[in-house]
Amino acid sequence: MTFANIPNQMVLKDVLRQSVQRGHVAHAQLFRGAEGSAALPLALAYAQYLNCEGRADDAQDSCGHCPACLKISKLAHPDLNFILPTTTTKAVPKDATSGRFMAEWRTFLAESPYQGFNDWMQHIGAENKQGSISKEEAGQLLKLVSLKAFEARFKLVIIWLPELMHPAAANAVLKLLEEPPPATVFLLVSNEPERLLPTIISRVQPVAVRPFSEDDIAAYLTARYHVPEAKARQVAQLAEGNLGAAIASREQSADHDYADFFIKWMRKCFSLKMTDVMTLADEFQKMGRENQKEQLSFSLGLLRKVLLYGLDPQLVPHLPSGEQQFVQGFSKFVTPNNADQLTEELNTAHYHIERNANPRMVFVDASLRLGQQLRRA
Repeated sequence: MTFANIPNQMVLKDVLRQSVQRGHVAHAQLFRGAEGSAALPLALAYAQYLNCEGRADDAQDSCGHCPACLKISKLAHPDLNFILPTTTTKAVPKDATSGRFMAEWRTFLAESPYQGFNDWMQHIGAENKQGSISKEEAGQLLKLVSLKAFEARFKLVIIWLPELMHPAAANAVLKLLEEPPPATVFLLVSNEPERLLPTIISRVQPVAVRPFSEDDIAAYLTARYHVPEAKARQVAQLAEGNLGAAIASREQSADHDYADFFIKWMRKCFSLKMTDVMTLADEFQKMGRENQKEQLSFSLGLLRKVLLYGLDPQLVPHLPSGEQQFVQGFSKFVTPNNADQLTEELNTAHYHIERNANPRMVFVDASLRLGQQLRRA
């Protein structure tokens, strides 16, 4: 993994590069970011940059072709170690420590380094079991760091989701952070750092990773997976900064244009022509439940943009050409006077769809209520 493979995050990449170039590499760092963020990819890119053998002093990235880079990119470097949440599975019925799952981990990251904990549990066949970093991992970790680096400058230990550590494992990590082994760098990658021991938090250098923007996600989907720009924009809005979720849903509902449906829906709601509303309700029902939920989620996001545009167009600088004219005109009917009620109606409809209510009835009821609120503007 190189920095160039990761969308945007330019400021943070510069900070990480400069820490290496200036020789200020903290022995323990906490990459904190929401699920689907660049936290894990940045830790991997940083690890490769640290031990790159062909990197010039002022290089912006690891070289990518020296022996160290090639091994790290394949997660096969002897000085790159992982501690992961695991559980017993059919393939590993006992002693479910991280080392037993390295082949699965390599495959998992090759698919996408933006996946989350539940994706990992499904990947290893955990079924309904809860994964954790077990107390047995503590002994493995202590044994691991007692050895000197085999061939690289730094021995690297990446702990993914340390908030899932058993207390024994957490205490072992704390002891190592208090008395760090020489030339060893710990990179903790956490989605919920508030669940970590305060004593661990106090001994790590924080690296705050922001969620991806809609522009970042849309550009990545278009460049990497050749998703059409309009569809990539819609998926990016639904993902709410989670690139892993965007990648997973990029092909789902490919036949549905959520923006076009929302525009038609709001026009029918305002006119309150029941024949038109019922026709659209039939279309909504045919979407399928997951697409119905996504349509409502997308509608909430676009409604928010409409409100912001009405307050100040500069708050919504990047709108697809197909949405620009609608948002501009519709902003007259979404104001602080009715925005809360409109949002509540869409949230209520989403809740009812999740609870398996009749989609057609939910849609018609929501349309009537939305129409009433739009006329209040």
